[in-house]
Amino acid sequence: MAASPLHSLSSYSRYLAKLFDLPGIETSTVAAWSDSPYTGIAEGEVFFFNGLRLRMREEIDFDAGIITSYGYEVYQGEERLYWYDDFPHPNDPTLASTMPHHKHIPPDIKHHRIPAPGISFDRPNLPFLLQEIEEVGTNTGS
Repeated sequence: MAASPLHSLSSYSRYLAKLFDLPGIETSTVAAWSDSPYTGIAEGEVFFFNGLRLRMREEIDFDAGIITSYGYEVYQGEERLYWYDDFPHPNDPTLASTMPHHKHIPPDIKHHRIPAPGISFDRPNLPFLLQEIEEVGTNTGS
């Protein structure tokens, strides 16, 4: 099994460049930088040929090899279709299985949350998200 790219800025930057060079992706503004000797941030947008757009931000602890915080939002035009975040909702028992990871979906996108079993702090989330966005684009006829 390949080593996790979450252990250094250079490995994560190479990982992102390779990941965003996939056939369904039109362009990306995602950049990764270090904000200390041990941590970094990856932030920007990924534009897909199917008309969808991913806006993302990750905070990474390269020393521990984990994502410490994230936000992923998916848009079609200016409409936000759904988003993932790691803000804990301990009083919502329906989210306990993937706490704190969850997905906001319509209707009432701000308050309607479901578990997010494909999201983790321990591995890159982008492969899961890119696959999901390709499927959403296919299902919406984009």
